Amino acid sequence: MTEPDLVIGSLIATPQVRQACGQWLQDGRYALQPLPLGGEGWHERIMAAWDGLDGLLIEQNALEPGLLDQLRQEGLLPTVVIGAVTGEVTCHEAEVHLQADQLEQLPYVLDAAVSRFLERRVLRGDAREGTAPDQWRLSRRLEDRLGYLGVFYKRDPALFLRHLPAAEQADLLRSLERSYRDVLLSYFRDPPAANQAIESYVNTAFFSDLPITRTVEIHMNLIDGWSKQLRLEGHKSDFLQDYRLALLDVMAHLCEMYRRSIPPEVGAGPSRLPARHRRQEETP
Repeated sequence: MTEPDLVIGSLIATPQVRQACGQWLQDGRYALQPLPLGGEGWHERIMAAWDGLDGLLIEQNALEPGLLDQLRQEGLLPTVVIGAVTGEVTCHEAEVHLQADQLEQLPYVLDAAVSRFLERRVLRGDAREGTAPDQWRLSRRLEDRLGYLGVFYKRDPALFLRHLPAAEQADLLRSLERSYRDVLLSYFRDPPAANQAIESYVNTAFFSDLPITRTVEIHMNLIDGWSKQLRLEGHKSDFLQDYRLALLDVMAHLCEMYRRSIPPEVGAGPSRLPARHRRQEETP
């Protein structure tokens, strides 16, 4: 049996969610390793597995707050958080969020989580003095196992939407429609949650090579459906035009993903990074 590319620690309390995650990761690229959610000797059991993990899949509220605090102290891992998109950070700033009803996107979101993790380390110069040794070793291990260029925003063509069987294409498109609906529902009323929803949608759109026209189609179908419903109920629907801003925002994020799909040189110092990234790095 072929060894999986990455071993992902699983902290999931809901049996249905745990089963669905296994279903959508059965291609063998990722191996899920269940981790204890509490009980006597919890910390020791987590640490016994920690060095062999390359990432983390955690369900919101699966751990008590005190245990989650302990987990954060053990060093960062590429992380996907499953649960409501609220705009809050669970483990670290590079984590990726995914709603529990959108697990069809899990392979793409895990790719995004690993890429974001390595990108943050490179752009922030984490290899320099002052970095935690364990964190540096993890980043190097991820690069060594996958090859630096093999993970940094490199997409797997086998996961492209157009290469999937028809049934899987339909499942993924329905999941993306739910993700985009989350973007629209939170766009004006909850900007932090909207930002997470946009990232979730854009990650899958990028790694699945979703045509730009499909995003426009998803947007128009949702707006048209809402407009018809409002008119049937006797309400005005003119305000729905404002949601074009959400579409423009999604497109801007997606363009940025493509722009950054070529990584900076490994080991590049601040002076060799693009000006925009240098400004970010120099900011206190």
